[in-house]
Parts: sequence; C-alpha cells; structure tokens
Amino acid sequence: MAGQSLNKDGIVEFGGFEVVYVSGQRGQPIPEQAPAAFGALEARLPTLKKKRFYGVVIDGAYRACVAVDDDTRRLDLPRWVIPSGRYAVGKIADWERHRDAIGPTVAALRDRSDFDATRPLIEFYRSQSELRLLAPVV
Repeated sequence: MAGQSLNKDGIVEFGGFEVVYVSGQRGQPIPEQAPAAFGALEARLPTLKKKRFYGVVIDGAYRACVAVDDDTRRLDLPRWVIPSGRYAVGKIADWERHRDAIGPTVAALRDRSDFDATRPLIEFYRSQSELRLLAPVV
C-alpha cells in the first residue's frame, strides 16, 4: 500500500498525500452515497488502471477519492490531503461480494480503545478483491 509500512501489531504509518474527490449526497445513507460518488469519479478518469482509490466520510458526506497522479492532476475536482499518522488495518477479502461486512468492520475498528476520532477512517480499495479499512489510532 502506497505510503504505509506495517508493523507486527497491524498498525501502519499512512497518509500525507493529496487526492481529488467527488462527494456523495449528504443526508443519503452512506451505502447509497458511495457507489454514486465512485461512479461520478470514475467517469472523469481517462483510465482506472494503476489508480489508488480511497473512500472517506466527512461531515456526513461520502468522498470517493483517487490519489493525484499525472492523469488526475488536471481534473477540475476538489482536492484534499489524507491525514497522516498511525492507522489500525482491517481487511475484507472479496469485498464486492461482502459489502455487508464493511459496516461491522468499521464499527469494530471505531470501538478500539486507541481510536483517534480527530481523523477519519479511510477505505483503501487495494484491488477488486481486497478492501483495507484504516482506522486512525493514537
């Protein structure tokens, strides 16, 4: 995973890089916002190959994000920097078939005693077969 180094406790140093994003419709359920936001983001990209995709919820709106690279640098989309720091990692294999596992996994990560509520939880779509959920920790 770009910008990360995993230690034996499943904690990574992650973030500090810029993304462009499309926001979902605040007020709608997150499971409805996410696919709509990703559909709008992907429609703006010349290719999906070699892209690093992320998802995050900020103030009730889902942000579908892609790391800035040569293709995305020129897009007229809002920019944001994923906060750097320590994150606990949860993984969901074959996530497209197990979307129902995302909510419970996020809830379990948020229940950690070291969860840092000052930073958002990040979804990293490592591939079509693996989703990594990164919960900020102190």
